[in-house]
Amino acid sequence: MALVGREGRRRVLLSVDLAARKLGLRPGTPVAKAQALYPDLVLMDADPEGDRLGLEKLALWFQHRVAPIVAVDAPDGLVLDTTGADHLHGGELPMLKDMVHRMAGAGFRATAVVADTWGAAHAIARYGRVPIAVVPPGNTASVLADLPVEALRLPDPIIDGLATLGVSRIGPLAAMPRAPLALRFGPDVARRLDQAFGRIGEAIVPVRPVDPVEVSRNFAEPIGAAETIARYIGRLVPLLCQGLDERGQGVRRLDLLLHRVDSRTEAIRVATAMPVRDVKRLTRLLCEKIETIDPGFGIERMVLIASLAEPMDRRQTVSSLIAEEEADVSDLIDTLANRVGMQALYRFAPVESDLPERSFCRVPALAPEETKDWPEHWPRPTRLLARPEPVQAMAELPDQPPLFFIWRGVRRKVKCADGPERVFGEWWKNDAELTIARDYFRIEDTSGERFWLYRAGDGEHGETGSQGWFLHGIFG
Repeated sequence: MALVGREGRRRVLLSVDLAARKLGLRPGTPVAKAQALYPDLVLMDADPEGDRLGLEKLALWFQHRVAPIVAVDAPDGLVLDTTGADHLHGGELPMLKDMVHRMAGAGFRATAVVADTWGAAHAIARYGRVPIAVVPPGNTASVLADLPVEALRLPDPIIDGLATLGVSRIGPLAAMPRAPLALRFGPDVARRLDQAFGRIGEAIVPVRPVDPVEVSRNFAEPIGAAETIARYIGRLVPLLCQGLDERGQGVRRLDLLLHRVDSRTEAIRVATAMPVRDVKRLTRLLCEKIETIDPGFGIERMVLIASLAEPMDRRQTVSSLIAEEEADVSDLIDTLANRVGMQALYRFAPVESDLPERSFCRVPALAPEETKDWPEHWPRPTRLLARPEPVQAMAELPDQPPLFFIWRGVRRKVKCADGPERVFGEWWKNDAELTIARDYFRIEDTSGERFWLYRAGDGEHGETGSQGWFLHGIFG
């Protein structure tokens, strides 16, 4: 399949899918030629306006999930400034993998690159050899050297002119004298090279959520000291909270954009576990991240945006004469989450399943309490191993506990045991578990340590399991 549009008076292919690309079709191929070569080719009219709106919606989604500074890199990409935000996603490489995985889940084939500059990331993402790449700081020039000059976002006439000169790669182009290039092609070649190599800045104008609560402050003289930035944060936050109060909302995610005099933008993002409009709390969360800001030659404008706000009901304070006030740990959760990432803070909630490894799930730290609970008649260990580990054991069949077992090279003699607790497979989910059974035992060894072991099978019938022994958890 291919999308068709006009370039001047010609109808050409603007985009092709993977199957068409394997046939040798490329963007720019005349429609008449493509139809003559492949009569069964499916053609559809391109919708540039629809694509633009779709990219803007996607940019808002990435802004919501990944980083506060996201812009459309037309016609088919996005550019994100993830400075100070990648650690919230486990680092740069895990962040890119998650982005590509989510795009694949939505039916899109995407490439993702982290580089020093917008121009370098644009070039490597479109002309590199791998779908996911993290370019180490300072290696931009060596990585770009072998890429075609088309990667520099130059107009087609300049690309054709460089081809006439025999220049097809960025490395040889960067080594050429600037004056003859400027005389023949104008300033675009030097500008794009400098942007790609980071010699000059390139402003990223982020997309904005629809009608956010936003306050800003312009400065007659640029500021740069941490104390000054903190002072103005303390002035902006009350104004933002006032706007949230008028709407009956609390902030869940707060973005502080600091526009520098060199057209670059620094960003701070903080998130909260529940809607908040506490001035002191939000000010403290923002000020804790001031050390991540590079003010450069000075900051001329500060913008504070409630990029995610939710309704926040007023609550009456609980009287100590009626009931005790519940402890509020949300402030602690917010402080920790903005240091290590919200995904690193969670708690376990019960799931209705007899199999121990399926009987729990991760939920946010402040998620509502579940009505379900784990069974009380058979205690569960405080530590459940990620995978049951095989042990060597000797036991009388069919339902006696082991007399001893060897785990991680240590022989342990069993002092007392309780069980068996028989657990069956979830046959309604997986046909292979129709006959599976496990017999769990709580075991205490002679040193007083307690373990949770199970035998894979019922001790009599081979189809119920391997009859081997496994250690699944540790008590205490």
